[in-house]
Amino acid sequence: MGVFLVFYTYIGYGMLLWVLVKMKRFVKGKAVKAALPADEDLPDVTFMVCAYNEQDVVDMKMENTLQFDYPHDKLHIMWVTDGSTDATNDRLSRYPGVEIVFSPERKGKTAALNHGISMVKTDLTIMTDANTMVNPEAVREIVHCFQDPQVACVAGEKRVMARHEGQAAAEGEGLYWKYESALKKMDSELYSAMGAAGELNAIRTRLYQPMQENALLDDFVMSMRMVGQGYRIAYSPDAYAMEYGSADLNEESKRKRRIAAGGLQSIWWLRSMMNPLRNPMVAFQFVSHRVLRWSITPVALLALIPLNVALVLMKAGTVYNIIWALQLLFYLAAFIAWVMERQGRKNKLLYVPYYFLFMNLNVFKGMKYLCSHQSSGAWEKAKRG
Repeated sequence: MGVFLVFYTYIGYGMLLWVLVKMKRFVKGKAVKAALPADEDLPDVTFMVCAYNEQDVVDMKMENTLQFDYPHDKLHIMWVTDGSTDATNDRLSRYPGVEIVFSPERKGKTAALNHGISMVKTDLTIMTDANTMVNPEAVREIVHCFQDPQVACVAGEKRVMARHEGQAAAEGEGLYWKYESALKKMDSELYSAMGAAGELNAIRTRLYQPMQENALLDDFVMSMRMVGQGYRIAYSPDAYAMEYGSADLNEESKRKRRIAAGGLQSIWWLRSMMNPLRNPMVAFQFVSHRVLRWSITPVALLALIPLNVALVLMKAGTVYNIIWALQLLFYLAAFIAWVMERQGRKNKLLYVPYYFLFMNLNVFKGMKYLCSHQSSGAWEKAKRG
């Protein structure tokens, strides 16, 4: 059972999803997006950036934003600066037309979102992080997705860059996000993507529900609550945000344990969505894509070791001997990759099991993190490569 659970969570669900999407296309045909309106018919959009002490990236971010292929008179730029104590606000003030929503007290990104969106006057709000660069076509692509009235949120694609070859944390994160993006695309086509990442997402402003300020995964909770209201999250791979990966695995661990803690917190807050009587498709996708990997499966993965050892010692059968041998090879490969990484060397094939274990170990660190961060949504930013 444990082996099946681990296999299903990380590989089997993707395989099943692929089959289900193929079946849907066969029955209903591939969905075709409506034509994008002419420039004069495009809606006004607010492009919102939540930031804390981001003076080093303000100019680069603004240069990127001003290159969007979207009518400038319909693109409203807002920066929500949460307790910034550096020159972020001063640098932003050099750009005419930028609305600065400043809160002198640092309360965290969720509080900044609540504050910022309460000031938005447009029907659509696009949100992104200060340190991510967005492709010029992104706003048009996102607006295109909102042609479907059932779409309440659009999830953009996250692309991770490494500053140099062999940067283990960035390349591992990039590999993970390529697989995650493939799952999101199929999830969206089957029914709905299961959450949107803060690097780039958009919402119908009127559907935003103010969140508890101690939310650790504000983007995920925000978007999934809209699914809970009966809407969909569309995934747009042609709207993407690029950022450098974590500087090293210690910095990446900060991100992973916060995400794991936020995942556990989100599961509890969104637990009603696991009820198949409410919406069976949402329950199936939510449990399969999110709940298992943030809760039960890492525990099952750890429990497989002593259980398999016990079965081998009890001479339970050849199949258990084979499974134990495969486990040993997997953990040996991860150990070799760890040693090589410490020596500044890297083997891409061996790095897969290493990063897989790294992610799952951080789930347990996330449990501890959650216990110590119950009252605050603020966190220490991971240094990027």
